[in-house]
Amino acid sequence: MKQLVSFLLIFPCILFAQEAEKPNPKQEKNPDKFKQMYDLLATPNMYRTASGAPGPEYYQQKADYKIDIELDDKNAKLYGQETVTYTNNAKESLDYLWMQLDQNQQSRKSLSPLVESNVTDPASSPKGFSRKYLEEDFDGGFNIEYVKDASGNPMKYTINQTMMRIELPANLKHNEKITFSIKWWYNINNYRLDGGRSGYEQFPDGNRLYVIAQFYPRMAVYNDVEGWQNQQFWGSGEFALPFGDFEVNITVPADHVLEATGDLLNRSEVFTAAQLARYQLAEKTFDKPVVVVTQAEAEAAEKGFSDKKKTWKFKAINVRDFGISTSRKFIYDAMAVKLESRNTMAISLYPKEGNPLWEEYSTRIVAHTLKSYSSHTFDYPYPKAISINAEDQGMEYPMICWNWGRPDADGKYSDRVKHGMMSVIVHEVGHNYFPMIVNSDERQWTWMDEGLNSFMEYMALIEWDKNFPADRGPAKNIVPYMSGDQRGLEPIMSNSESIRQFGNNAYGKPAAALNILRETVMGRELFDYAFKVYANRWKFKHPTPEDFFRTMEDASAFDLDWYWRGWFYTTDYNDIGIKEVKKYFVSNEPSKEVKDFLKTRRRRNRIEGPMVYMIADGSESYKPAMNKPFEIKDCKALDEYIQATFSKEEQAKLKSPKYFYQVTFDKPGELVMPILVQLTFEDGTTEEHHFPAQIWKMNDKEANRTFATDKAVTKIVVDPREETADVDTTNNTWPKQEVKSKFD
Repeated sequence: MKQLVSFLLIFPCILFAQEAEKPNPKQEKNPDKFKQMYDLLATPNMYRTASGAPGPEYYQQKADYKIDIELDDKNAKLYGQETVTYTNNAKESLDYLWMQLDQNQQSRKSLSPLVESNVTDPASSPKGFSRKYLEEDFDGGFNIEYVKDASGNPMKYTINQTMMRIELPANLKHNEKITFSIKWWYNINNYRLDGGRSGYEQFPDGNRLYVIAQFYPRMAVYNDVEGWQNQQFWGSGEFALPFGDFEVNITVPADHVLEATGDLLNRSEVFTAAQLARYQLAEKTFDKPVVVVTQAEAEAAEKGFSDKKKTWKFKAINVRDFGISTSRKFIYDAMAVKLESRNTMAISLYPKEGNPLWEEYSTRIVAHTLKSYSSHTFDYPYPKAISINAEDQGMEYPMICWNWGRPDADGKYSDRVKHGMMSVIVHEVGHNYFPMIVNSDERQWTWMDEGLNSFMEYMALIEWDKNFPADRGPAKNIVPYMSGDQRGLEPIMSNSESIRQFGNNAYGKPAAALNILRETVMGRELFDYAFKVYANRWKFKHPTPEDFFRTMEDASAFDLDWYWRGWFYTTDYNDIGIKEVKKYFVSNEPSKEVKDFLKTRRRRNRIEGPMVYMIADGSESYKPAMNKPFEIKDCKALDEYIQATFSKEEQAKLKSPKYFYQVTFDKPGELVMPILVQLTFEDGTTEEHHFPAQIWKMNDKEANRTFATDKAVTKIVVDPREETADVDTTNNTWPKQEVKSKFD
């Protein structure tokens, strides 16, 4: 015992130190939702600057193609031979090349079906059962006959699923080119039976309507971000491609009508004299479509199956891909579109099954899309934009796209079908801008093309008709997704193959986020300018998410790190409510609460002399006599200050609030967002207040604002027009309103 006492006398500080080092009970940390994004964004460099612009060392590769293909309509096969000239603009040398063989996803050896969960259906149709268990799988992969160098010598190549590596005899150095050729063929899929983003539609009379894409081995992207983009094509993540020039000759049955990417070089050889004259008229007609191939001509053609052939010749400059559509069933109409700096053509091809819907709307909505998108980005640079009616399809390629939507057999259609068709046409034509020109990596970041394009689609549809029933864009439409089970959600910044709710995540949520950014957070003027800067900085280039985020801030002087972090890097949701409203009255006498408040003030913050006191409704010091409109003369200290400080003219300019309300807003949701408040007064008039998201900087849970008003407030609503994707509006109103049950 003596030794212990001595120890305590000599070393008391040790015990105290040990006591002080005991950890405090676990407490919630400040989340710092406004932290800058240095931890998330790639470091700026000479290729991509901190401003979001291409740097002085930015480069991109070039791939030029000369392609000859022939369609075997009777056997649904495609034969092709291509010569590729690839230019290495990177400073480093390349020891091999990677090409995409996306058709191999249709091969019987494809691994794509094996990664899908497969359950036993309790019941299925005989057709469905047969296709699933009895019939042989369709085999549509590439059959590569050879890969040869410019001298005709075989080149060594290795195929890994949907990618092909070509070995080079010597490293391809900076600014060097290599030319090689490939010959191939494949079976064309019936996309309505076998799936796929291209293929053919079979009609009962034996005719087919072809939409042909991913039909040739395509160069993969090599860039400063990840070297070769050689991720496999599993089906969801789309395509990353370099720009180049194309010369493509397409041989099809002589009775087919065809359109494709690029300028048609031999129109006089493939059109009749009457069709050529109609097309030349269309080039001068800006107010309505001109029918180039009539329905009568299409109906006559579809009754015969010509054994003769015809070759259509196209040339496309500075495009990243090539698409084709051909059929003997096609009606063809076109009109000219006047843009600010140039004219272009809007074109539609459709079978008679598409009328009267397509002849009325398709080409007109193509023209509108080009005008709308051009006004928000840059003038459409290509000679034409083509809309193809392919049922159960919605897919895009440079200058050409396939779109869903047909009337019933009797020619009738609902508003739902009409609006659905118009939406998909705007969307797919709009993809010419994102990603066909602003050439983001679809295989990695679906939202950079689908999300930005869905946002642009929404603006175009509303410009067409302000009451258009658009699905994606309005903030309230994304609430069911964002308020869903967190276990089924991923951030927008997720790889394309990791997204479970593809439409909501990659299309709907980014579209809503950008719409909120434009309408509510930044305002149209700042947003539109910055968005146009991004589009023009990166047209015909390869942007990354960082380039977009940085450019939007760089061009607007608007700190958006908190917005990108919350909306794009998390699955947080927005929920802002009204926790409490207190009405205050001005008094000459301090209340108990006021006295307690003054005691807590630091000496340097003390107020000397007469003061104005605020008494809260319901407090111990509140008296019913206080419940009346405030007048300055009723408060002695304030009245004396006003009289001594301001002239009569200045006094006349002072505000004269009659009522004071302190509103406490709480934030059950994780997102920080602006607080939008609408006050309704006793006479029915309203007043709007907009508090920036930074109001949550010092307290992520609650924010307070005092409203001094001329009239008595009868109602307060947060986000009255549902602009912020608030997932729970039951806490948005004061006085709290009862929510009727579904039974009521």
